Amino acid sequence: MSGTTLTAFFLLVAAAMGTARFLGAVARRLGQPPLVGEIVAGLLASPTLLAPLGTGPLIPAGVRPPLTALADVGLAALMFVIGYELDASSLRGRQKSVLGLTAGSILLPLAGGAALAVPLAGSYAAGDRTVFVVFVGVALSITAFPVLARILADRGLTSKPLGTLTLASASIGDLIAWLCLAAVAAWAGSSGQWRIVLLPGYLLLLQFAVRPLLAAAARRAARRNLSGAHLLPVFLVGLMCSCAATEWLGVHFVFGAFALGAVAPRKGPGGLLTQVEQGMGQVGNLLLPLYFFLAGTAVDLSGFGTGDVLALAAVVGTAVVTKMAGAYAGARCSGLPHGTAFPAAVLMNTRGLTEIVIAAAALDLHIIDRDFYSIMVVMALVTTAMTGPLLTLLGVPARTGAEDAAAPARPPAGTAGRPGLVLDKS
Repeated sequence: MSGTTLTAFFLLVAAAMGTARFLGAVARRLGQPPLVGEIVAGLLASPTLLAPLGTGPLIPAGVRPPLTALADVGLAALMFVIGYELDASSLRGRQKSVLGLTAGSILLPLAGGAALAVPLAGSYAAGDRTVFVVFVGVALSITAFPVLARILADRGLTSKPLGTLTLASASIGDLIAWLCLAAVAAWAGSSGQWRIVLLPGYLLLLQFAVRPLLAAAARRAARRNLSGAHLLPVFLVGLMCSCAATEWLGVHFVFGAFALGAVAPRKGPGGLLTQVEQGMGQVGNLLLPLYFFLAGTAVDLSGFGTGDVLALAAVVGTAVVTKMAGAYAGARCSGLPHGTAFPAAVLMNTRGLTEIVIAAAALDLHIIDRDFYSIMVVMALVTTAMTGPLLTLLGVPARTGAEDAAAPARPPAGTAGRPGLVLDKS
């Protein structure tokens, strides 16, 4: 890059991160996840507001690629930690209720989303219409595990039955979502589509070769009395290689980051692996506001007509009704009382981060067009923002800011002593 482009790059990083952090803090004070404020910061620099003013884009074309690459590193770190935080032990003793809630919260939105997508495909599919229909069904079935964890922590519900139930269900849903995204990405096709057949072999390689190598690196670091800071670069190199591998295989890089986190060793000498996870969380916490800022800048509602507004209303309505109805029905069928099933359904409607990441991946893969991407981001914001007020209406109290500062949020079940990214960033 030229000197002028570098100057613009550094100034935009400062402006974007500063604005996103500030509005994220404002959102937090209003009882919303910081993600809401960070995306709003991007909306302020999006064509939605700038186009009516006749203002050109604030981010020059030559600066957006390095900004996006920097933000993607933060996203990769986040996905590693989400994979790492998956906790199979949370199912112990409550498989029926967790699986019932999970099945209901996925199946009905999946069917409803696919049905809704059929008439929308002609207007918003950027490529194959069948792929678009499947994608919309998958997208509407998502619950955002990281945002849900933050909401539960803010309300002191993490270690309570409602919290452990929904966290376990959301973690399973996240795993299913990323597997479905991998399948949809392969279906969407690319010049190297044949490579997708190598994906199962790559997952086996991660489990039986990469995992032991990472565990051996941790043992070696412990023998030399090294800290987690010395081990973190090894994991970062592995993370970048895994992202590159899945991109080459024809699957979005977020799946590679998630898969590496899921297979990474949990137990290590001297708490080194805990320090590595915390380090990954710090990388994500630092860079993710930039990712959400850029996600907001890509939203363009300026050219929306009556049909687009109706499509937006239909997507939001279908997402909310099918998710909450499906989750409630699944919870009740598994034997949970109404007093637990209804708040659980409200919590499972939280989409936030995961929805936005998957929508961005679909845009990159030319599954959806930019108008539908904007619709998906607005839907993610609405379903995330409504969770807190609905819980308050149901009598689930929120901690005050003072309580939050005095008593840091407890981590989700299975992550005690590991204050990772899931709780620090939503």
